[in-house]
Amino acid sequence: MKVAYTGWTWINSQDPETAKRMLEQSFKDCKFLGYDYVENFAFIRDYYKDDPQELVRLTEACGVKLVNLYGHFTFDVEKSLEIAKAQIDFLSEIGGSWYNCQNGGFGDDGPSERPTNPEMIDKMCQVANELGAYAKEKGITVCFHPHYGTCVFSQSDIDYFAAHTKPEYVSFCLDTAHTTLAGINPAKLIRQYGDRIAFMHLKDVDTYALSKAEGPAKMASFRALGHGTVNFPEVKAALEEVGYDGVLCVELDRPEVCNFHSAEVSRIYIKDVLGL
Repeated sequence: MKVAYTGWTWINSQDPETAKRMLEQSFKDCKFLGYDYVENFAFIRDYYKDDPQELVRLTEACGVKLVNLYGHFTFDVEKSLEIAKAQIDFLSEIGGSWYNCQNGGFGDDGPSERPTNPEMIDKMCQVANELGAYAKEKGITVCFHPHYGTCVFSQSDIDYFAAHTKPEYVSFCLDTAHTTLAGINPAKLIRQYGDRIAFMHLKDVDTYALSKAEGPAKMASFRALGHGTVNFPEVKAALEEVGYDGVLCVELDRPEVCNFHSAEVSRIYIKDVLGL
């Protein structure tokens, strides 16, 4: 299995040139820490769409491989497909292999956690199925990411989505932290959907902090690997059982100190505990 890191948290400027320098710093930091593979949000296409090879040259200069872009879908099916297809085209041009995607949220002031809404999930299935077929023609695998605060989060949501999407076009990116927030054992979910997992996100969860949090604040319980209670040796064992030999991508939405520190803590854990 390959180890990667998600670098979108480095980018906190709306100015394109500043954002590009921050992206470059993320590549350099990740390479220094031993991450040869990286992922980022698909919005970075906006900085390089006129010259995709500029981004390729940057990754080559930094010694990393950008293997995955991450996009978001709204409930506007046609608009979501238009945006995602452009991002898939860009990903193909820069030599990426996976496109992670999720529902962007309910878009209202209602609760973040709700019972399954088949009508909402049906729209996500429609987008994912059509996009997956489009992406496959370009050598890209679409990986849907169940996520807190969206219509595909709980076990029943995931099962419904899986039953209404085509395995030949739509794979999963499972996330150990969001799975934990949903009350699901990550290793159990891996064993259930092993043949559909094409990408993995790893992050830890402080379950004490989680027990005290409500609503979106639950995501503030995410931690660097080894700073929570997720059983990553069990996760690795489950992945090996199902024959997964892809990317393990570490992500931390809210670094505990700074991006570099969290990436370093997780890289040490992966090396010393997981042997990767």
